[in-house]
Amino acid sequence: MNHAVVGSAYRMLADEARALLTRLETVQPFALQMTMVPAAAVPARALAAIEQHVARVRIAVGQQVRDYLSWLARACRGGVSPAEAQSGLALLRIRFNQLLSQYDIFADVLSQRSEHDNGIWLAGLDAAAADAMALRGGFFVPPPAVCYLDRGRGAAIRRARTRLPGGDPNPVAVVRVPRERMVGSGIASSLVHEVGHQCSASLGLVESLRPLVQGMQRTRGPDRIAWVLFERWLSEVIADFWGVAKVGIAATTGLIGVVSLPSAFVFRVALDDPHPFPWIRVKISCALGKALYPHSQWNKLAALWESFYPTDGLEEQKRRLLTMLESNLGAFVNMLVLHRPKALCGHSLMEVVASPDRHARHLQGLYTSWRATPRLMRLASPTLALAAVGQARFDGRMSPEHESRTVGALLRHWALRGHGPGQTARTTAVRMNSESAVSIQQE
Repeated sequence: MNHAVVGSAYRMLADEARALLTRLETVQPFALQMTMVPAAAVPARALAAIEQHVARVRIAVGQQVRDYLSWLARACRGGVSPAEAQSGLALLRIRFNQLLSQYDIFADVLSQRSEHDNGIWLAGLDAAAADAMALRGGFFVPPPAVCYLDRGRGAAIRRARTRLPGGDPNPVAVVRVPRERMVGSGIASSLVHEVGHQCSASLGLVESLRPLVQGMQRTRGPDRIAWVLFERWLSEVIADFWGVAKVGIAATTGLIGVVSLPSAFVFRVALDDPHPFPWIRVKISCALGKALYPHSQWNKLAALWESFYPTDGLEEQKRRLLTMLESNLGAFVNMLVLHRPKALCGHSLMEVVASPDRHARHLQGLYTSWRATPRLMRLASPTLALAAVGQARFDGRMSPEHESRTVGALLRHWALRGHGPGQTARTTAVRMNSESAVSIQQE
């Protein structure tokens, strides 16, 4: 090969590698770029984990580029072909773009903190997410969680310790919240469901329950298909269980708001979908509520759902499937709520995740006392407050307008209060804004 061509090739590759280093220097810490007000900031532990992760990957990519430049200097003397050298640079570019993809994931989260109102509400949702992951007994250390808004009907989560582009472990749980859920108690349903996925993975609940469900498949004879479907839906049902356990009937009414679609979709059974089809999913949620917090309201809500989507006009085969699922639903729900996974050291899921103060009568009593003394609401944990608001909305004691004002005020309060050390400025702001928060919550 012409020596002039080879020399030009090596110079071009070296220049491109050095250009990567130059662009790598533009990947700056988020702390130098964030423009949100202090109350909208992400939790300190989450920001530290993100910054440390990005810095670690940035240093690693930079070292790979420098190693490549050193190798290239030796390669040009050792007869390595330009094609082989170009292949090495192409791999470096892929790794560099993976770093940028990771950076953009976190940038999307952080940039919204500068939006008026949205940034404050997101900080409040961070606090609610942290509360939803807390368990009595400290059976696991929840990862830091951050929330952001996006379009779409449903929420989603990029769980902590799952793989980011390039294969690096995600340092935080990133929860995508649908914009159309802001602001009302329905946001609790979406948020806590996604947090439930994180907690389920941390505790190994799907892996722990699967053998039990598979055992039922071997003993249920003609009802086996119901348990095959229950196994397929385990991940989503556990997340729905987490929602009902933490925010009560608000989880189910919020779910109805998401899955209320044309009938063809509500009854559509897709055997490869990890989500239960909407009609049975709402019935499962009601059954979970009845098992955790017995009350006639769950039968009432199930009946309302059936009135929205009657089964009379369905083909006979689908009606038989619904009957089979419903007849086995009680056994499945009992198996789930009474399950004692190894991670909980002999305690059942119901004992650890559910709380007596999420019973309907207790929530109704709380709301009555809060109407008389609104400041008491701000002393409650985020999930308890959202559960009480959702209960009041279902009972018809709170209008949609009042619900929106109250949830917005709560999110603002949780953002100002903060949820980590060193929050003196936020604490001062909470005291200064207490009177205005009360007036917002009163109808």
